[in-house]
Amino acid sequence: MATPTAQPTQAKVQLDHGVRRDVNKISLLFTGVGAIIGSGWLFGALYASQIAGPAAILSWIIGAIMIMLIGFSYAELSVMFPVVGGVIRFPHYSFGSFASFSSGWINWLAAAAVTPIEVLATMQYAYPYAGWLMNKVDGEYLVDGAGWFVAIGLMALYSAINVLGVRLFAYLNNLLVWWKLLVILLVIVVLFALAFNPGNLTEFGGFAPSGPGAVFTAIPAAGIAFSYLGFRNGVEFAGETSNPQRNVPFALIGSVLVTAVIYVLLQIAFITGLPQELLGDGWANLSFGESAGPLAGLAIALGAFWMAVLLRIDAVVSPADTGLIYAGVTTRLSYANARNDNAPQSLAKLNNRGVPWVSILLMFVVGCFFFLPFPAWSKFIGFITSAFAVSFAPGCLVVGALRRQLPDQQRPFRLPGGDTIPLLGFFASTLLVFWSGWSINEKMLIGLLVGYVVFAVYHAFTSHDTPPIDFKSGSWFPIWLAGLMVVSYFGEVDPTSEAGGSFLGGGDGAIGIGLGAVVLAVWSVAIYYYSMAVRLPAHRSVAYIEKTPTDAPTTAS
Repeated sequence: MATPTAQPTQAKVQLDHGVRRDVNKISLLFTGVGAIIGSGWLFGALYASQIAGPAAILSWIIGAIMIMLIGFSYAELSVMFPVVGGVIRFPHYSFGSFASFSSGWINWLAAAAVTPIEVLATMQYAYPYAGWLMNKVDGEYLVDGAGWFVAIGLMALYSAINVLGVRLFAYLNNLLVWWKLLVILLVIVVLFALAFNPGNLTEFGGFAPSGPGAVFTAIPAAGIAFSYLGFRNGVEFAGETSNPQRNVPFALIGSVLVTAVIYVLLQIAFITGLPQELLGDGWANLSFGESAGPLAGLAIALGAFWMAVLLRIDAVVSPADTGLIYAGVTTRLSYANARNDNAPQSLAKLNNRGVPWVSILLMFVVGCFFFLPFPAWSKFIGFITSAFAVSFAPGCLVVGALRRQLPDQQRPFRLPGGDTIPLLGFFASTLLVFWSGWSINEKMLIGLLVGYVVFAVYHAFTSHDTPPIDFKSGSWFPIWLAGLMVVSYFGEVDPTSEAGGSFLGGGDGAIGIGLGAVVLAVWSVAIYYYSMAVRLPAHRSVAYIEKTPTDAPTTAS
């Protein structure tokens, strides 16, 4: 009688062949810091103050803790499997093709929107000095006339820098991040030196004038979560760093810690630096007419005209750096989808500098499409936050699944506490989606459904051997998202919003923010352990991890 084959308990790590490992420790850290301190830092303090008042300080702290919980899971995974585009590839290891495509598609769609949005931000900040770049229609800035050449030219520039290799990318990004850090630290010091009004923290409606719920509302609505989610770049470039065991945890955790301290100090400096006459109509009505942003407006109000000039320059530089970073991220997500066999293999082709050049071309074409005159570009920030939160959630489940599938796998960075931290990270991702509100989430859901049509067409007509869909192992994803969308739809009505609007722009109001958190905590636990039950068997997980070097993409000459 044949003896049953024992299930494997570990897999041989297969690194990506052909990519260059030219990203050092500081450069990897700066890919995260540079993405987190993007164009949003120029407006984040104002938007958070308008929503939550002085309690916005807590929004930045809570947001950092939530993102850190998610980042811990990716630190364990990226050190264990330092591959390019890990956010997409890790779910494939434990749950198969359907789950990895589900998270990978929505991740790529959101990432693809970031670079063109940052290009538009650069042009919008330059608009007062070059009015020919854009046309202002109903409060929205649309690319116009010769501005099309500038927009497409910037996309081409970011693409060209990435094509030339990760070493040049890292060098330029390091320079730009040093600039951004010096500017933001200078602004904090100068604001504290010019004006410090501690009464602003309590005198105008109290510390939390809009209630405690506004603290959580501000996390997605003010771009706080969107900013912090830039930590993911340490994951995407893990396969291109020289020492992932040391560099990846340093970059993931360090980028959030460094920027959290900076953002909290900036928020305090902004709130206490405001002249009290600007707060007479309440925090919600606080505004500045300065085109380069509220920080420049505050600098002018305090007589620091030189700092306003510096901020106007930074208003162009900061989004340019973030656009450059996400151009690289988007290409690596396309590469990862191809390595999972969920996208055409041409997207994984590398040039002689180890860069997926076809993926860069795709990013360029899709990015230019985003310059079309769609309304309300500001709404894309909420969409991107919700989409990224959905796509990051699976990584937390992969940590738990791999511990059951491959218990003997070497884990140089291992989270303590068993399932506790991965489960909390999954819950944090779920809350970020809920707080984004139904009006945002329904658009994200439509984008995902479009992706499933693409997935079906690709599997039906491709001549390439596609992997099994593994729907059962990935079934937790649509079940989780369906429950989350129901809770989101019945979000709390906010009586303070215009025309009786709704909590975070969302649903019909049966589920408040507190009850929603309780319901989603229970839902997160149920989905977490359901996913553990339907995970792939160990031998299938090993097969996906151990794609042999002969399966690696070709390198162009």
